[in-house]
Amino acid sequence: MSNRKEILKKAASFVDGGGFFSELAALVGHRTVSTNSANRLELNSYLTDKIAPRLQRMGFDNRIHAEWNGGANSFLVGRRIEDPDLPTMLCYGHADVVDGHEGQWDEGRDPFTLSAEGERWYGRGSADNKGQHLVNLKALEFLLEAHGSLGFNVVFLFESGEEIGSPDLAEFAEAHREELAADVFIASDGPRLSAEAPTIFLGARGGVTFELAADLRTESYHSGNWGGLIRNPATTLAAAIGVLVDGHGRIKLPALLPSALPAAVRNALDGIQVATGRDDPNVDAGWGDPELTPAERVYGWNTLEVLAIGAADPQNPVNAIPGTAHAVLQLRFVVGTDVQDLEGQVQRALNEAGFPMVRAKVLTSFPASRIEPDDPWVYWASESLRESTGLPTTILPNIGGSLPNAVFESTLGLPTLWIPHSYPGCLQHAPNEHMLEPIARQGLQLMCGLFHDLGVRGNSPFAPSVLSTHA
Repeated sequence: MSNRKEILKKAASFVDGGGFFSELAALVGHRTVSTNSANRLELNSYLTDKIAPRLQRMGFDNRIHAEWNGGANSFLVGRRIEDPDLPTMLCYGHADVVDGHEGQWDEGRDPFTLSAEGERWYGRGSADNKGQHLVNLKALEFLLEAHGSLGFNVVFLFESGEEIGSPDLAEFAEAHREELAADVFIASDGPRLSAEAPTIFLGARGGVTFELAADLRTESYHSGNWGGLIRNPATTLAAAIGVLVDGHGRIKLPALLPSALPAAVRNALDGIQVATGRDDPNVDAGWGDPELTPAERVYGWNTLEVLAIGAADPQNPVNAIPGTAHAVLQLRFVVGTDVQDLEGQVQRALNEAGFPMVRAKVLTSFPASRIEPDDPWVYWASESLRESTGLPTTILPNIGGSLPNAVFESTLGLPTLWIPHSYPGCLQHAPNEHMLEPIARQGLQLMCGLFHDLGVRGNSPFAPSVLSTHA
């Protein structure tokens, strides 16, 4: 039986020897773009031809739910149950990617052919999410090769619609509670705090996208003849937005804010520096709540952003007052924010400010969820990662973006640990998406160490009496 250090050494050698690159290339080659329904066969093929055989070789029993309930999402559930009395880990990955943006990549790169330039491995899905779930699959393979068993049970859930909002995922989880039952959720998606910082995040902010529309008239009228006489919808809309958020990015409507910044969250974010990568934009001084640190603003608080705004044709203006103006805004919110009646709250605020002619309409929404930073699982996992690297582990209460964490934390009731194998500058969703070779190497070592500690050592939040028989 290999010891922990030997397994981590083999993992690093596998990456250095090109084995990981080769296996990732085979996954990137599948054009699993979920925004195009014509790729449905390719998405299902990724699950049946790439993932299911790999799980089967590791002793998993697989069930594929293609286009579940006639919807746009397919699911694969793989279960390896070594002993019903052992604890169980639920893991997750998504097969789908966003559009490849062919023709827009540097050096004429094909987004679906993995290519290397220095430490960067370019390809659609290399970072989001094929490279990340491959790390976790390979870590399980290394543990099984070294020990012959894991010392815990694993349920692996794959979906094929994360990039289109994970349709039916919550309903699927609810309908398959018994099949997905576990004691802890551990998965990988999203970015680390930085390329150099091993990171655990505990959930995701939620989001509500809504429209503000000032549809005042069907015609545009000459600005010289009618200026000062008829209401300008663009001017009105700009002022209405100012009721919600000011020109310095500070939310003005209390209903759009959480009740408080919990002490555990504040402590977890103490000293964390954001936007430290060489390609990251500079953090604007004076933007956002001045009483919060930059880390608290993006990981512990709410933000309201204008995503799009328009009236008439800015590229070809004419001397006329437009008849309509529209804007799309998005609230990113943390746990503790009541968004049940957000549309009503916004409309009432606009009415009270004298803008009843601006109508608010919620377009899309997804929930916020997280576990607390002082959860015993967080301490255990951070210590495991520290032992593997000798580096401190960054703990983020949640990422600033979105993931279907609520399905696992709220619907299934699990402690959720996300250990990402990407970084903020990876350009996911854009041309030139890439995975960093050093993160692939370190990520594989981190997960080998974590899974080793979960099944072999009795220092996890699982009952010591259970783990001691597998030490």
